[in-house]
This record gives sequence, structure tokens and C-alpha cells, in this order.
Amino acid sequence: MSSILLAIPSKGRLEEATREVFADLGMPIERPGGARSYLGEMAAMPDVTVRFLSASEIARELIAGNIDLGVTGEDLVHEAAERGIEQVELAKPLGFGGADVVVGLPESWVDVTAMRDLADVASDYRHRHGQWLRVATKYINLTRKHFALHGIAEYRIVQSMGATEAAPASGAAELIVDITSSGSTLKANQLKVPKDGVILKSEANLVVARNAQWDKEKLNLMRDFLDKMEKGLGEKITETL
Repeated sequence: MSSILLAIPSKGRLEEATREVFADLGMPIERPGGARSYLGEMAAMPDVTVRFLSASEIARELIAGNIDLGVTGEDLVHEAAERGIEQVELAKPLGFGGADVVVGLPESWVDVTAMRDLADVASDYRHRHGQWLRVATKYINLTRKHFALHGIAEYRIVQSMGATEAAPASGAAELIVDITSSGSTLKANQLKVPKDGVILKSEANLVVARNAQWDKEKLNLMRDFLDKMEKGLGEKITETL
């Protein structure tokens, strides 16, 4: 008999919030093996197999079609593959995990208020220093797309492995692209966001994999699953497969 595979975040606030949402919908998720187990179960939908993975791994596995449904951040779907967002359906925003992916500039760059100003700065910087502006980020795909959209080509990405917002102060980069929920960390590091520097407003979503093996039986199971969610939410959920 067919089953559908649902992946949810394996730890931290994302796991807690996901399980709270499903519990509120009358579809609680249990983790019988404890916090170190990667398998869960949903008694309200016994044909749903639950797996616990990291949020970034969920995004990658959804794009590849190795799991059917998952809860992960929209930013991670965009970042996992250049055209990853085209391989999935964002079925339902879940109301938690909200944050913006933004361009962060030094507050001292008083004349830079928009991305078009940054294009001029990048060109001037290269002519004056003989090198490109450095952008520290974990969001390589999103950065490239946003900078290309605004005609900025004279820069290079420095892949951030730690506290991205500290890169300008430490001299590791001139500006950053990072995620922020309140903006307080940017402010604490004397960084600002240009008026068109918000790349993506992200939150946790229920995501459907377009590339999964959707036979008729699995499609019916997925629709049963979404129907149960709809009844709990009192609203329609997007489903276009």
C-alpha cells in the first residue's frame, strides 16, 4: 500500500512550532524513538510516514523529489538550487519562522540608499582599489539573482561560515546578504538595508514536491492529508499537482 513521506525539522524552535501547528489541527506528530530518532508517526494519518531532517536538507530533498511533503523555509528552497522553487509547490505558509533575506550595508555609506547606488559604488570601488566589492553571505543563489536584477556585476561573494553580520567590521567583506527577523543585529553592527534591499520575505511553509513519484493512490492520500489540514484551518490550501 502506498504512503506519503512528510519531512519536518528535526530540532529547535522549527521542530517545536511545526509539531504545535499539526497538534492544533488535530494531527499530532509523535517521535516514539525520542529526540535522536529520525522517524515519527501521525496517528490521525497512518498512511503518512514522518521523517525528521534539518530544514535545509528538507528543501534539498523536496527539490529532488525524494520526499513528498515537507515543512521548511521558503528562503531555503530558493537557496538549495538555482531553480529549486520551480520544482515545488508552496502549499501553505504556516505562520512561524518569519524572517527577511536582506542586503546589509555600512551605515557610514550615507549616499547609498538604493541598489542602483550600490552599482555605482561597486564600479568606483574596483577602479579605486583594483578589486571587486566583497559580499559575505550564506545565500549565494539569492544574492546572485538580486544583484543581477539590479545590474550589479562588479562584486565577489565571500561564503560566510559564521556571524555574517560581523564581516564588514572585521574587514572580511564590505557588505553582506543575510537573514533578519527584527533588524536588531544589523543595527548593532552599524548596518542598514537599502530601500530595495529586501530580497525575500520568508517563513515556514508546507511544501509539496513536484518531482516526487505521484501515482493516483499517493495523490489521493495527499489530498486527504490536505483536506484534514483545511478542516483544521478553516481555509483552502493550494494544491496544483
